[in-house]
Amino acid sequence: MKKFFTVTNMIFLCMILGIITGLVMGEKASMFHILGVIFIRLIKMLVVPLIFFSILLGAHAMGLLNRAGKVAAKTFGFYIMTTVIAVCFGIAATIAFAPGKGLDYKEIQAKLGGGTTADYSKEKLPTAKMLIEQIIPHNPFESLTQGNILQILFFTLFLGFGLGKVKDEFSDPVIAFCRGFNEVLIWMIHKVMFVAPFGVFGLMAEVTGTFGFDILLMVGKLLALYVVVLLFHTFCFYGFIIKFFTRYGWFEFFGKARKVQMVALSTASSMATLPIALDVSEKDLGIDKGTCSFVLPLGATINMDGNSIYYGMAAIFFAQMFGIPVGTSVIVSILITATVGSIGQAGVPGPSFLIVPVLKAASIPLTGLPLFIAVDRIFDMLRTAVNVTGDMTCAAFIQGKDKLK
Repeated sequence: MKKFFTVTNMIFLCMILGIITGLVMGEKASMFHILGVIFIRLIKMLVVPLIFFSILLGAHAMGLLNRAGKVAAKTFGFYIMTTVIAVCFGIAATIAFAPGKGLDYKEIQAKLGGGTTADYSKEKLPTAKMLIEQIIPHNPFESLTQGNILQILFFTLFLGFGLGKVKDEFSDPVIAFCRGFNEVLIWMIHKVMFVAPFGVFGLMAEVTGTFGFDILLMVGKLLALYVVVLLFHTFCFYGFIIKFFTRYGWFEFFGKARKVQMVALSTASSMATLPIALDVSEKDLGIDKGTCSFVLPLGATINMDGNSIYYGMAAIFFAQMFGIPVGTSVIVSILITATVGSIGQAGVPGPSFLIVPVLKAASIPLTGLPLFIAVDRIFDMLRTAVNVTGDMTCAAFIQGKDKLK
């Protein structure tokens, strides 16, 4: 009986109870949202210091082993490769099954109450200049207080590599302090996880009660196809990598990743899920601490396979809905902008709005966008679960077939 009442099982049970409560109570279920707020704030309270100390220790370890460059190159290569493949999966599936054909946009707009007056024209992909400004901090302490993850990553990696290169008499006291602080943060995360089932219940009840199923029926075909593509990308594509390029079995890896996926599904936040992903990867999967400390925070920032699938599928869906021919130029435009948009998403608030430059690049009208904005929370939950699974897959890939610790 004791084995049943694990945190993982309780999270799953509370997720189901939250969905049922939302369906029964409707919008009144929003009263439970405070439980989700408490959980997410507790997690986010720990994210920035955990990222700082874990990345610092990981970079220091790689600096000592002179493998920083190799690990960084493999990690970036993996994330870019999987993102491109993810977009291709999404585009191909949407063209093949055409979920947007036959929809009456005027009827959809009427159900949405005339849509939204939001100005989408200003949304654009981040330029190279914007990305550099987002990555390199002018004041690292300001970046820490503001929670600017990309800038924290850059500074902490640089600092960690430096600590691995200076004399031990200078680096040892700093590393000892960081290790102690990191252990305390991990202890705090374990305690916060006892709140997780209640937080998941509150979040799922609020989401289900607010949206119900009426509005989902409007994009039902696309949502169903999206779920199929995400499942294929996660369990087949990532599963292939796990099976042939790591030392883990398919069932072993996904069985242990389940807790991380459920937290991601309920919180819809890669950053909020990061502490749990780090803990599961190191403790349950036995992946090297230095690898996890580098790969997972970076992945939570730039690895967005679920988002790239969403951008590609949504763009083709709108093209089909408006009767726009989907030729080679349209597909190439969507592929490039969806890939760059998902990777460059970290410094741009509101992930759904990054579909705007994807649509504009392919000359697809933006008037259908309110339909997706209305149900974005549902899509966001699904794609986040895929994103964090991709992060853990990359960590296992970098680890390779080395023996467990």
